[in-house]
Parts: sequence; C-alpha cells; structure tokens
Amino acid sequence: MPRDLAKEIVPTLREPEPTDGSEIWELVRECKPLDENSMYCNLIQCDHFSDTCVLAEIEGKPVGWVSGHVIPSDPETLFIWQVAVSEDARGMGLGSLMLKEALQRDACADVNKIQTTITSDNDASWALFKKFAEECGTDLDAEAYYEEDEHFNGQSKTENLVTIPLAEELAKVA
Repeated sequence: MPRDLAKEIVPTLREPEPTDGSEIWELVRECKPLDENSMYCNLIQCDHFSDTCVLAEIEGKPVGWVSGHVIPSDPETLFIWQVAVSEDARGMGLGSLMLKEALQRDACADVNKIQTTITSDNDASWALFKKFAEECGTDLDAEAYYEEDEHFNGQSKTENLVTIPLAEELAKVA
C-alpha cells in the first residue's frame, strides 16, 4: 500500500485474539531491529494479555502491534514489551495511538505510569516514547537496567528502563 494512501486511512485498533498470533509474529519479524520472539510467545500474548495488547489493522491487515502487561507486583505500571509498526503505516502516529488505546482499557484503570526498556541505539523507540511523554505533558526518565554483561552474558546490548509518569487525568484519557 502506498504511504500517501495509508495516511488517509484510519486504522482499526482492537484487542488481539489467539488466532492473530502468527500474523503478529510475521509483523514483528518485518520490523527490525525488534527482537523476534517465538510464535508461541506472540500467541500467549494474544491469549493471556489481550486486554493490555493492541493490534492495529488497515483493511484487515495487521500494521501495528503493542504488547504489554500490567506488572503483577506493581498494578500502577503498564510495561510495554514491544511496539511494532509496519513500513506501510509509519508516519501516521500509530505507535502513540496504540499506547493511548491500551491505557484506555479497563485493565489499565489503576495505571499511572508506563515503563519499557530500550537499547541506546534504537532511535525509533526513543523518538516514539519521547513524543508520547510530550503528548502527555510529562518527561521520561531513563537508566541502565538490564545490563549487557550482567544480565545478557554479553550476548545483547544493555536495555535502559524508561519510565513515563502519567498525570492522573492523563492516565484516564491518554
């Protein structure tokens, strides 16, 4: 689909279903540099965490994906695992739309902050979450969290924990 046409079409945002798992897996594989999880992982996300995950579609085709969960030991925090946006849908603000959609769900009623992890060189993720923080009228905080040597045995880059506090009124309407 040409980019100009995609800008004119409003994507449908919905909770994923288990049958969406394989298509989401394919979408994530196309969105480098995202880590490719197993298809089974995406299936479980669609099944067990559907209330905090968002699938975006244009004409029935998956073009965006947010996987996340409310942290069990911290019900005020929505942890965003991945944000994937197809090349066909980039430039539409879809990442922010999907984050806002997740926050509007009943499962996020007590959420007052978002957290995610981002490697230092993932410019697209930094841009998305900085923009989202600005849209929410707040700043983001970042600190090294899962470290390359300590947590990944040198096999993966350090993941920085990014926290975006949400004002109470923003958390409800974001």
